[in-house]
Amino acid sequence: MTLAGDAKLCSAKQAVDLIADGRTVASGGFVGAGVPEALTRALEERFLATGSPRDLTIIYAAGQGDGNSRGINHLAHEGLVRRVIGGHWGLAPRMGRLAIEGKIEAYNFPQGVICQLFRDIAAGRPGCITHIGLDTFIDPINRGGRLNDRTPPGLVERIELDAHAWLWYKAMPIDVGFIRATSADPRGNLVMDEEALFGEMLPIAQAAHNSGGITIAQVARLSDRLAPPQHVRVPGILVDHIVVADPRDHPQTFDQDQFNPAFVTAASPATTSPATTSPPAMPGVTLEPLPLGPRRIIAARACDEIPNGAIANLGIGMPEGLANIAAERGLLDRFTLTVESGPIGGIPAGGLSFGVSVHPQAIIDQPAQFDFYDGRGLDFAALGAAEIDTLGNVNVSRFGTRLAGVGGFVNITQTAKRVVFCGTFTAGGLEVAVEDRQLRIVREGRVQKFVEKVEQVSFSAKRSRQMGQTVLYVTERAVFRLTDETLELIEIAPGIDLEKQVLGLMPFEPVVRSVRPMPAHVFEPPKG
Repeated sequence: MTLAGDAKLCSAKQAVDLIADGRTVASGGFVGAGVPEALTRALEERFLATGSPRDLTIIYAAGQGDGNSRGINHLAHEGLVRRVIGGHWGLAPRMGRLAIEGKIEAYNFPQGVICQLFRDIAAGRPGCITHIGLDTFIDPINRGGRLNDRTPPGLVERIELDAHAWLWYKAMPIDVGFIRATSADPRGNLVMDEEALFGEMLPIAQAAHNSGGITIAQVARLSDRLAPPQHVRVPGILVDHIVVADPRDHPQTFDQDQFNPAFVTAASPATTSPATTSPPAMPGVTLEPLPLGPRRIIAARACDEIPNGAIANLGIGMPEGLANIAAERGLLDRFTLTVESGPIGGIPAGGLSFGVSVHPQAIIDQPAQFDFYDGRGLDFAALGAAEIDTLGNVNVSRFGTRLAGVGGFVNITQTAKRVVFCGTFTAGGLEVAVEDRQLRIVREGRVQKFVEKVEQVSFSAKRSRQMGQTVLYVTERAVFRLTDETLELIEIAPGIDLEKQVLGLMPFEPVVRSVRPMPAHVFEPPKG
């Protein structure tokens, strides 16, 4: 008897040869975790060799790439793509250039919305109706998420339901789904036991199937035994073609060529002996102390804001340092860190492994994680800030010809109960020194990050005020809070000249009432 899985087996070339011109392709994955690299590579090779397929629409939720050539970068060719709908663009600079230069239609929608949209498409709903994105550049009263003038409006619409404003992100058929799993069993059922996240693989497969399209699954290997039903993440009835990838195209993350069991196993509970003041951060995990400098100062001050028992999210880059500080202080067991891609608990990984966690307590699928976030389940979030304006708006998504995109930033900052934006006061060459807990600016940064008006509104202060969030802006020399109208300066670093090194470098006047010194402990070097 021929098993279903055998009939579905094909090469990556054979699979992508099935994609016709003008089709819509949905791709799963997060940075490098879960990315179907063999499929995107094969699609690029087909186009370069034959000039087809042409005029594809590519839709993906999280950033997929390494900032160079992998992931969505494979598809960044004029003619191959006509339209791209992406959550994060910074890791796919080749595609970003096509968008900035107006060579493709390009949209930047929130990561959480896109992965939830796949479920809505599968369910036959008209799209994703949500509050996420209101009053940002994604709102149609602004740019509608369009990244250039070539891009037509209409994919997102502002509507009113029950006297409240909502955004309606419209459904579209999915013709081809690119997904990834660890193994396929003889029936074509997919198991993801060595994948560090589940992402949106099931919703993509369901959306493609119910749109009359096909799902192509990349796997690391085949299994000769039927998988236990509780372990199946995508049932074989939704999988049309299975491609066994070369190991080079199936790394656990783009930073992790070899399988790391810590990404898929929980840690044993940490214990404290009577002679020890605090438990280890996590058995088998070492977080290096941050050296004394802007990143440490900012992370140490921001860490002070995490409530006990909080469910928290830390953004990539500067905010990652909060985990290091919390480990030094023995606080990692007092709150739970989560990642928008699905891990709950453990310690979020950084770099090109961002999106996975070391020793998570649980891993859920990405749309479900964003359901929780969007419903205000997060108690605390720390994220970066590239531009901050007089109203308290923040831009992290676009700066002239540099396109980053928002990823999960909008979902997280628009809903967390307490938000701390982390970033240096200026950028581009900033150097500081700390002497006797006094901060000294050795060389000022060339770029002012506090501006009159941000280029794009990634975080809407107006929306935040309506929701009653607590919002702080933490820099190495000053701390601000969001007020009813603007920012209020509430703390300044010892040794900093208020007029010359804070107010004199801002194009607007924050509220200045009772300014206290930043806590002395944030200017202390790591112990030991």
